[in-house]
Amino acid sequence: MANPAPIDPWLPEIFTVEKRVVENHDTITLTLKKKKGPSPLPPPKPGQFNMIYHFGVGEIPVSFSSIATDSFIHTIRNVGAVSNALFHSNPGCELGVRGPFGTHWDLEGAEGFDIIVVAGGVGIAPLKPLIETLIANKDRYGRIFVGYGARDPDNLLFSGLSSQWKKSIDFLRTVDTSKGATTQVWQEHVGVVPDLLTDLVPTSKARAFVCGPEIMMRSSIKRLLELGLQKNQIFLSMERNMKCAVGFCGHCQFGGHFICKDGPVFRYDRLDGLLGVREV
Repeated sequence: MANPAPIDPWLPEIFTVEKRVVENHDTITLTLKKKKGPSPLPPPKPGQFNMIYHFGVGEIPVSFSSIATDSFIHTIRNVGAVSNALFHSNPGCELGVRGPFGTHWDLEGAEGFDIIVVAGGVGIAPLKPLIETLIANKDRYGRIFVGYGARDPDNLLFSGLSSQWKKSIDFLRTVDTSKGATTQVWQEHVGVVPDLLTDLVPTSKARAFVCGPEIMMRSSIKRLLELGLQKNQIFLSMERNMKCAVGFCGHCQFGGHFICKDGPVFRYDRLDGLLGVREV
């Protein structure tokens, strides 16, 4: 029997939107299924991403926000021309998909350790499959803490999961004091995301996973180092403008790294000194 043809990383497979869920005013979750037959693309791992192509508009990278056996699930914020087109894609819409690409969260290397997850804004989406995996395998880890924040309650994602997660792990949410509550009465924390780490017990036997705006990640990493974590115990997911996803075009270069093939998940000691440097 002949070996199957290798997957061409440049050629998109045709998927259709099976389900569209509105998360908030500018963010949706799409469930994509192969148009005909089983998908030839390999199953994703938490932290990886696909390149999603809206025909006639363009292509963007989008991380997986959940891991399924028969579909791809992506949460997309409406911030540009392509994401706007994807935001308005309804069930039945055909999209091109390349991937999965990139590195993933090192959950195997974190077994036996306490886990600290820090998310800001839409950065919760690439961390959601990690959180779901942690909950499903709680006996493999120590204490699991998740801190998540956004500008205001209307910008928090996956609010319907909050009560479920709180039953299984230590899960705290916060909103910025500059915005406060808008359409709902907010009775949880108010402040920036790193504030949620203030009461954590200092430890050196932990692994931390961080995703969100870079200013939030820098502040959170500073606090994690103060708690006793080493730079090689902290992992973060980076976002950059990607075009090819295979390290050819150079659009996502970050110092000496290419986010598409060396990331998006990095161990912090590999990026130390780059975060916060302008124009990198």
